[in-house]
Amino acid sequence: MSANTQPGIDHQGAHPLDDLIRTDRIPHIWCPGCGTGTAFSSCLTAIKATGIPYNQFTMVSGIGCSGRAAGYIKIDSFHTTHGRAIPFASGIKMARPDLNVIVFSGDGDLFAIGGNHFIHAARRNMDMTVICVNNLIYGMTGGQVAATTPSKAKTTTTPFGNPDAPFNLPLMAYAAGASYVARWTILHVRDLTNAINEALLKKGFSFIEVLAPCPVNYGRRNKQKSLDTLRLYREKTIIRNGADPARADIDFGRGVILGTFIDRDRDTCDELYDATCRRNED
Repeated sequence: MSANTQPGIDHQGAHPLDDLIRTDRIPHIWCPGCGTGTAFSSCLTAIKATGIPYNQFTMVSGIGCSGRAAGYIKIDSFHTTHGRAIPFASGIKMARPDLNVIVFSGDGDLFAIGGNHFIHAARRNMDMTVICVNNLIYGMTGGQVAATTPSKAKTTTTPFGNPDAPFNLPLMAYAAGASYVARWTILHVRDLTNAINEALLKKGFSFIEVLAPCPVNYGRRNKQKSLDTLRLYREKTIIRNGADPARADIDFGRGVILGTFIDRDRDTCDELYDATCRRNED
């Protein structure tokens, strides 16, 4: 082996995730400095690490920058209408309980128009993994204020600053009944990948929030370059597994808590439905 050759890497040009990527659709649409690609790569790596055959997975995405992920993954995948990724995924899971269902979408899609679907899927403990790439804004549709936009942050629809308080996503997931709740940033790639892997192997509704920069629509308006955002992720985050989700609001001045907040066991929606049917048969 030559001095510039590393073991485990194909030096003929193949990417280690090529078996999970629709390479004919590359290059992707994500902007330089966007964090969605890193989150997507972590998801693919986590899928691969489970050792589960790819034909036992399916991915569902909604509308938005992150929603394009379903078109790039080389498994059965569905790019659905705005805000409807979770009910679509719920239908798949109830029709095919054997599948590992992943929802990969953004904060605008999942928590604004899709917010009601999120809380009820968590309440019912649907057996799926929901990955939310949170860039704090509507990135694809024009940079409007989102349900996750920090107070005082500028967007196209709040040019003088957002007057409202944003959702605390881990707290919402926990309060609604999720079995697994975690948050990482795209700077914490190994931790994020491990969390997605745990979520995929966890029975019940799993939710992972991924903080990611949007340099074009959020960063530009708030004078925050991608490197500035990554510096915040490094210097203003606190890893605290088991922390109270009520303290997980995003406040970089005080420090943003990362880690696994919730990891508990509950009967899933499928199990409860089966038990109900058995009781009726008796």
